[in-house]
Amino acid sequence: MPSPQQALRELPSVEKLTKQLADTCALPRALVTHFVQRQIKLHRQRILDGEMIKRQEIESQIKQELSNFAASRLQPVINATGVVIHTNLGRSPLGPQAAKALTEIATGYSNLEFNLTDGTRGKRAGYLESALAAVLAADAATAVNNCAAALVLTLRYLCEGEKNEVIVSRSELVEIGGGFRIPDILATSGAKLVEVGATNKTNLNDYAMAITPNTAMILKVHRSNFYIGGFTDEPEVTEIADLAHEHKLPLVEDIGSGAMMATDDLAPIDHEPTPQEALRNGIDLVCFSGDKLLGGPQSGIIAGRQDLVDGIKKEPFFRAVRCDKLILATLQECLDTYLATQSNKHVADVPVLNFISEPTDTLHQRAQELIASLDPDIQQICSITKTTSRTGGGTMPKSEIPSIAISIKPQNISLNKLARMLRIGTPAIVGVTENEQIHLDLRTVFSHQDTDIKKALSELLST
Repeated sequence: MPSPQQALRELPSVEKLTKQLADTCALPRALVTHFVQRQIKLHRQRILDGEMIKRQEIESQIKQELSNFAASRLQPVINATGVVIHTNLGRSPLGPQAAKALTEIATGYSNLEFNLTDGTRGKRAGYLESALAAVLAADAATAVNNCAAALVLTLRYLCEGEKNEVIVSRSELVEIGGGFRIPDILATSGAKLVEVGATNKTNLNDYAMAITPNTAMILKVHRSNFYIGGFTDEPEVTEIADLAHEHKLPLVEDIGSGAMMATDDLAPIDHEPTPQEALRNGIDLVCFSGDKLLGGPQSGIIAGRQDLVDGIKKEPFFRAVRCDKLILATLQECLDTYLATQSNKHVADVPVLNFISEPTDTLHQRAQELIASLDPDIQQICSITKTTSRTGGGTMPKSEIPSIAISIKPQNISLNKLARMLRIGTPAIVGVTENEQIHLDLRTVFSHQDTDIKKALSELLST
């Protein structure tokens, strides 16, 4: 057995290993060098700690780690999971017009804060805020970089000094994902949480009894990522609004998903509350995500009473979470699409809505054509399966949308290996493995991506 000193001398050369690996991957050479240096340093320490590792083993491990590292680089993915708003896969894709606007603004200069009419400094997001107000039928609206920031901003503005109590029903103390919980968000903003009611039942008197001179607001949080059934009850929003306004308190609702249209008109799924409905029911301020059912970029929308929106925009923290030109460009394009839809009833150019509303007959036809285009030996291991898609993204937990998947039961390659090879291909394809098959749900696959799926299956399954 070689001594530690000998094993250290036999460590691969950084320069040689870098050259070998850089020729086999598309990463910048300087990045490969940095990666190899760090890996060699780790293996050196392992040897000093008494672990004996062969040179070939070290080189193989570094090569595999570099491959895993390269796969972590942000890249296009074909979402064949059937989850429409897939948080891990980037949530909602942009429509063609929004993507075009993004390219035009990103690759040149823009009038971000410049008034083209009189040649003076202009107002950032002026057009966007007017478009938001028009779409939502709100007095005023603005946007920040995500919905959590929108809620924190609202809390910071409305909670001041000893008047910092925020009343929330226990049934609405949700975790919005990634470990972020409503109580934590309130604490971060300096607000004091006042819980009312029980997990399954909250009545109007619970809210009324909790109001004190230190109450800053009443907060409602839409249960967008779970539901409560059985022995339950809660007051109507209009009743809570009347109570809040009687005590001159603002009523704020975080509705999360940002559905602009009646979801039950798009597919056989539940109706998701819209911000327009919330405002009509007496909510003073509503906040929601721009990258869920709205189908835009990551952003948080705040809309409602003019005086409250104006006050929030004067918060010093507003600058820290404001949108950059890329978010503004894509978000305003999405809103233009909705405004155009309202005037001519044209089908919105919003991929997430198109995915939800796509008829299963169309998906079945695509599945038939795709399988028919494969070689006969591959066709034998493919079938068409009726399945269920979901909206995802922490929205509409009970929604189940009938869908169609291509199911593959591989013969000459293991199921896990096929799934992995699909994931690390170009483009990457992510499906669902179940019952010794991999299912590629076409509801979340763009029709032009069918050719990419055909190519990948042909290459990986040809005997």
